[in-house]
Amino acid sequence: MTFRYVFVAVLISAALVISAFMINQYRPAVETAQPTANFIKASGKCADCHRNETGAVVHQFDRSMHNRAGINCLDCHKPVGSQAGVDHNGFVISEGLSALNCAQCHKTEYDQFLRSRHAAPAWAAVVGRDDFTPEQIAHAEKYHKGTVDRNANALALLEGPAAINKGCAECHDIGKPNPDGSIGTCTACHSRHSASIELARTPATCGQCHMGPDHSQIEIYNESKHGVLFAAQKHNFDLTVDPKKLSTADMPIPTCSTCHMSGLDGQKVTHDTTERLSWWLFAPVSNKRPTYQSGQNNMKETCLKCHTTDHVDTFYAEAEEVVFATNDKIKKVQEIMKGLRDEGLLTPAPFDEPIEFLYFDIWHYFGRTAKHGAFMGGADFVQWHGNYELLLKTIEMEEMAAEIRAHHKQKRQEGADHASAAQATD
Repeated sequence: MTFRYVFVAVLISAALVISAFMINQYRPAVETAQPTANFIKASGKCADCHRNETGAVVHQFDRSMHNRAGINCLDCHKPVGSQAGVDHNGFVISEGLSALNCAQCHKTEYDQFLRSRHAAPAWAAVVGRDDFTPEQIAHAEKYHKGTVDRNANALALLEGPAAINKGCAECHDIGKPNPDGSIGTCTACHSRHSASIELARTPATCGQCHMGPDHSQIEIYNESKHGVLFAAQKHNFDLTVDPKKLSTADMPIPTCSTCHMSGLDGQKVTHDTTERLSWWLFAPVSNKRPTYQSGQNNMKETCLKCHTTDHVDTFYAEAEEVVFATNDKIKKVQEIMKGLRDEGLLTPAPFDEPIEFLYFDIWHYFGRTAKHGAFMGGADFVQWHGNYELLLKTIEMEEMAAEIRAHHKQKRQEGADHASAAQATD
């Protein structure tokens, strides 16, 4: 008898549970699509509106580290400094956010960023000095002489405002000055509402800008042993760890940020991406940075987390040999251009003659590629995309220079013949 009662009770309970699931399927979405507790906490009243208008940003913030730390929307969106405020559904929020809002909590990182080439030098590389205050120029020039107090980019100007706006500026505005006096935007790397360390550590994030023929770092990284290992093993890594606590157990294979920014097993963290660099690799002829030794020591400290001292020293020595050899090749084409200019065979205007574009390609594309490939482990970029092209284009330039001289010689001869004929007629 007891078993019968138990059986009936279980049967009825199961039927009730199944019925509840069936009934729930037909409940209206407004009842079933309720936000989680974290969702409510993430933004409160803000979420109540924005989950229907721009729902993705609320879900992003719901999952973010900022939310877990108890930060709410207004903490970031309130006006700071000289930012203009606007009334928004009962709240006063900033008319536009910038790095200044992030600097409320992340001042050290912002100050480090200001010393980097990601800051003012990035924007000035396109538009020159005109958008900056004298104080901003003076600050940047202390660390990167000649990179902000300069004219607008001549090639960009020739390409036109449409190309600048949807081309150059899409990357270079990481260092654009803001109306509130700050420089740049942190969301270029971290995203707005996710505020993600993981995103900033992912190579593809850096590769949005550090790619293409003039700075093909992402292509080089993907080809390198580091890139191949990361692609194969990244599911075993923890990309979310606090940079100050990051260990080789979390990241046994480096990404861009591991080498250039993160702390690793106690190493110093930085948002100045130049602190671990030793050469001006982007220049036509590369020289050592003023901070050459400290930059090299800092980067080698990272390398030594995985490699032996002999291996690291050999790698650096071989990479620097590529820099020396590439410098010699660029100097050769510079002499060709100097000779033509000294002879008055080229106009003073930039980029109005084919040989100027060829010269630009040689140093800006192929020379840079060879040097970056050497320091990042991209053999194909050192050779085929670098040195082979340097050899080919140099021969093309020599022939082009000879043709220019022959053409001008012929024109001078024709002019002399014309003058002789006119004199004979007189």
